[in-house]
Amino acid sequence: MKKPIKILILLLLFQSCKEKKVEVSSINPVNWEKRTIDFDLDNSMSHGTTYLSVYSQIYSQTEHRTHDLAATVSIRNVNRADTIYINKAEYFNTEGNSIRTYFDKPIFIAPMETVEIIIDERDQEGGTGANFLFEWTIKASSNDPFFEAIMISTSGQQGLSFTTKGQKIH
Repeated sequence: MKKPIKILILLLLFQSCKEKKVEVSSINPVNWEKRTIDFDLDNSMSHGTTYLSVYSQIYSQTEHRTHDLAATVSIRNVNRADTIYINKAEYFNTEGNSIRTYFDKPIFIAPMETVEIIIDERDQEGGTGANFLFEWTIKASSNDPFFEAIMISTSGQQGLSFTTKGQKIH
């Protein structure tokens, strides 16, 4: 085979092996419809609400300068055998206004599974006091879901990261 044909074949093979990048959006990071359940949750199950602070911005040097952050919101099922259900995930800004609802129909999270919501670093709607409210349902004998946010940003050789944990509210 001639050399140009071999190069062309190698290039085609290389292109077909490359992974496709999936762009994650803070508005719709997961196709939640694939997780929606099609039955009513039993009234004998336990219900709860968890508050989670999330910072899409923090102050830097003065109250007039902010630094944008990316946030990973982890929704974790810490049960080895029981599925849990998250009924609603609502995102609020610093002023307490609802920015978006990621889903308002129950979704399932399998035992020991983690589902994530990503807030893009360019998404500044939440501001310095952004937060989530999660409504959830579990079997009475199950552990509560675990909610955690990891905020991160890098600029040059400087990096910044910290975490927050959800608080069950009444």
